[in-house]
Formats: sequence, structure tokens, C-alpha cells
Amino acid sequence: MVLVADPQLVDPHTYPGRPWPLSTITRHHTDYYMRKSFTIIQRSLDPKTVVFLGDLFDGGREWLPPGTSNTDPRWRNYGEDYWVKEYKRFGNIFFNEWIRRARAGQHLDHRKLVAGLPGNHDLGLGSGIKIPVRGRFNAFFGNGNSIDVIGNHTFVSLDTVSLSAKGQQDPATGRQGVSEGEGSNREIWGPAEEFLENSKLEKSRVVDRAVRMQNNEVENDLMFHKVLDIKDPQVGKSVHTASKFKSYMPSVLLTHVPLYRAKDTACGPLRERSPPSTKPGKDGEYLEKDPENAIRVASGFQYQNVLTPEISKEIIDKIGDVEFAFSGDDHDYCEVVHRGYTSPAGGIREITVKAFSWAMGVRRPGFLLLSLWNPLDEADKAMNQSSGKRHFDTEKEQYRSIETHLCLLPDQLSIFIRYLILLLVTVFALLIRAAKAGSKMNHAVHERYTNGHLMSSTLKFKAESSHPPYDSSTASANQCQTNGLAIRSSAGRTRAASPYSFRGTTTDDRTTPNYSGLSLHDDPLDERWGQGRSHDEDDDHPKRKSVMGSRLGRVWRELRRSVLLVGLPVGMWWIYLVGKF
Repeated sequence: MVLVADPQLVDPHTYPGRPWPLSTITRHHTDYYMRKSFTIIQRSLDPKTVVFLGDLFDGGREWLPPGTSNTDPRWRNYGEDYWVKEYKRFGNIFFNEWIRRARAGQHLDHRKLVAGLPGNHDLGLGSGIKIPVRGRFNAFFGNGNSIDVIGNHTFVSLDTVSLSAKGQQDPATGRQGVSEGEGSNREIWGPAEEFLENSKLEKSRVVDRAVRMQNNEVENDLMFHKVLDIKDPQVGKSVHTASKFKSYMPSVLLTHVPLYRAKDTACGPLRERSPPSTKPGKDGEYLEKDPENAIRVASGFQYQNVLTPEISKEIIDKIGDVEFAFSGDDHDYCEVVHRGYTSPAGGIREITVKAFSWAMGVRRPGFLLLSLWNPLDEADKAMNQSSGKRHFDTEKEQYRSIETHLCLLPDQLSIFIRYLILLLVTVFALLIRAAKAGSKMNHAVHERYTNGHLMSSTLKFKAESSHPPYDSSTASANQCQTNGLAIRSSAGRTRAASPYSFRGTTTDDRTTPNYSGLSLHDDPLDERWGQGRSHDEDDDHPKRKSVMGSRLGRVWRELRRSVLLVGLPVGMWWIYLVGKF
């Protein structure tokens, strides 16, 4: 058996100020996290029963049905249609895998999923509950007040968020509706109160039906028809009688809001938010009063951390024989033993289950795994009943009908942090690789670029120096007449200097280049090369700038190529893993 508490689907009510796309990413990833976790639970643990302990939605109480007005202007645009979409979303996360296994014919017998227990985020709390909102929730998820026999234990689910309206001030009348006709809030807590009044008789009927089914007998009592006068006192009374089998099945209370406990009551070593304090000089023994390790006894608008003492006592007395209690609402684990309530076991062991969602303020979400063992003998009596041994006999450990185990889910925030660190390291490594690769490529291009132009300039210089210099002042006009074309005189034109010419001296009508100050590091394309300008001094040359720009371009192209080569297979592998669930 698995207990799931506070999935609280992330919606606009969860983080009102969170901008897009962060809000959308949070919503989709929390859904994926819970769907994957629940699917693994079904496939690996294969529980026969799953029970939700309330707070299925986060803003469910705000998405009002038609005809109901919302006083908060932020949620007036969210109504019935949005709630139905959230219901389908809840089903996609939790119901789909359950239905798939049922259709596959896997363990159809005795499988049960109970999701009718409401929380304060589903309905509201106390006098803040609106009747149409509760009616809609019950229509889709089932009645919040019910009794189920699971593993020969009687599980009593109680709508304590509605029952908390008892004794609260009614905002409409200003009175406390604790009696018939006094205040309109009685219609809020009345059904839960009526269920409590008849809970003992209803428990015996449910136990009787369960034992009959185990013995392959008729499920219900045979009803005898009898005609009564309208004034007969028996008219209107229940015709059901108590169980004839007298089987003892321990009662287990399921409630969203935890039972009342004294202030600063320690929750034990499994609480995440603050580890418990040990007694001075005694290792392993924890303080019974520990404010940091306790559930804070407080209440506010639409929330209440624990039930009131009066309602808690009424619940235990009217249900009777309560030995275990499981609750939610706090989002963290808490285990206490209530010895101030009447119980056949000498105390009620209550466990507050951790939230199932990683967005509820705990780093390690979780769920509670229960193992139930209470077989019946030939006389239809439970073994612990016939042997007279109780499961609270912790010293002898001779018999325990319920064993619990806290199961923790992955720390999603730590996973995100590791992902981010790995991403930064990967990008940094690829950037270094791209810089080195770009530097090698640029060096090779620079070598080819320099050597090629240096050789071209040298050959051009040799070709020009092998002919005598041209003297335009002594050239004859008749000698320049060719095919009727006349050459313009030197006075009518100017001759641009070649960028590949060198300054030199003239000896015997031949030009001798001046090699003074020549360096192999000089740019052969620079017209001032002969003046001894070095490579470092000429970085502002346009062609040199293009070479430097191309170097950064090569690094950027190599980085993009490396990210693509690494990211593509990683992304495909991630999509494959996501697609498995």
C-alpha cells in the first residue's frame, strides 16, 4: 500500500509572480517528475492500493464553478473549464498508468485507488469552503468521508477541512454554528459530523461485508420486508445490525490536517527541514520538545497546521479503536505517538507523509510504503485479537500489523545544479578546444599567406629588375607611333607607384633594391615594407584586420560545430529516456 500526500499540481496560484517561460518550465517539469515517479512505483513496487491524502491541486479552491463569485480579482478569469483541464492533467499523471495496468489484466482483484480525501487547497478550510466547490470535487473524486477495508484493516477517511468549520465564526452571520439552525456554516461541517456519528456502525457493516467476501458468502445481509405503520418508531431508523463475526480489524484514520499535539512536539529524525536535537550526554535519544523539529501549531487564511484539540478528541472518540493515523498538509515527514487519546494500543501512532512534489519546499520528496499483515483464523478472528498481542508492544516485537517505510524521491534541485555544472564544464572545454583548433588553422593560413605573397613579390621584383628603366622624357614620339595610336606624354599623365616596388638606388641605369631594415616578419603587401615597418606595427591595416577577424570567426565556427557534435547525441539520448515514461 502506498500513501501519497500533497502532489499540488503547479498552476498560476503556485507562483503568481513567476514570469514566462520559467512558470511553464516549472509546471511541465514537476508534472514529468511526478508522472515518472508514480510510474516507477507502479512498475517496481506494484502496490495493490494507493491512497491520496489531499491537496491534489494547488489552486483548486480558486477555480470556481458557474454561479459562484470569486472575491480575489486575480482568479476571476479561471473557472470551471480550467478546473476540468487540471483534472485531466491530474489523470494524465496518476490515473493513466493505473488504468493501463488494469486493462492489461494485472492484479485486478483487490486493487484500489482512493483519491477522495480533500485538502485545504482543493476546497478551502472551515468557513472558507464553498459548497459548489466541494460538490464538484466529490463528483469527480468520490466522497471525502468513507470507510475501506484494506489488508484486514479499517481505513477511515475523514474530510477534516470541512469539519474544521465547526466552532469557527461564520463570515455571513458572525456566529459559531455549533447547533442546528445556528449559522449557515453548518452545511459545511454537517456531513462530516453525521459521518462521525454513524462511523462505528458503518465500520461493523464494512468489516462484516469484507469477511463475507473472504469466506465466499453473500456480500450483504439479507433484507426482510415488513410493513410498518407510519407512526411506528422503527420507521426512519437504520435496519442494519452490527457485525456477527466480531472480527477485530485495527482502525486507521486518514486525514489531511494532522491531529492536535502539544506545542513543540518533536517529529523525529526523519524530518528533513531540521534534524532533531539529542539529549545532553545521551547519543541516539532525542528531545521530546524540540521547536525546530516540530510542526508549528498555527493557523491563518485558508490553512491550519493541526486540528483543534476539541475536534481531534471528537474524531478519536467517535471512530473508536484508532491505532494509526496518517496525514498530510505539512509537506515534511513527522512521526509522533499520541498517548493522550483513547486507544486500545496505548497510543495513536501518527505519521505525516512528505509531499510528493519537488516544488513544495522539500529537497527530497517522498511517499509512505505500508505493509499490512492481519490474517484471520478459522473463527474469523484476527491473529492479534486471538493472541492478545498488540502491535505497540515494541519491546517484545512479537506482533505488528502495520509496518511503514519512508521512501524518498530524487533531489531534483541537486540534479539541476549538477546539470548546470556539467554544462558549464562542457562548454568551457569545447571553447578551449575551439580556440586551439582555430589558432592552429590561423597559423597555417598565415604561413601560406606570408610565404605565398613573399615569393610573388620577389618574382615580380626580379621580373622588373631584368629590364632597363623606362625614361619617358627621352622617348621619341615617332617610335611610339603604332597602328595609328599615339602615346600620351609624361606631362599629361601620372604614373602610380606599384605597391610591390622597392625603394633603391640607381646604378648603371638599373635599379638596385634597398634591403636595409628588411625583416621576414614584415608584411609583403605593405607599400611601406621597404621602410622597415614590422608586422606588429601594422595591425590597423585593412587586410591585417580581415586576418584577425577571420581568426575569431574560425574559433566561433569550430565552437558551433563542436557543440552540435556533442549536443545532438546527448539530446537524442535525453529524448529517448524521457519517452520511456
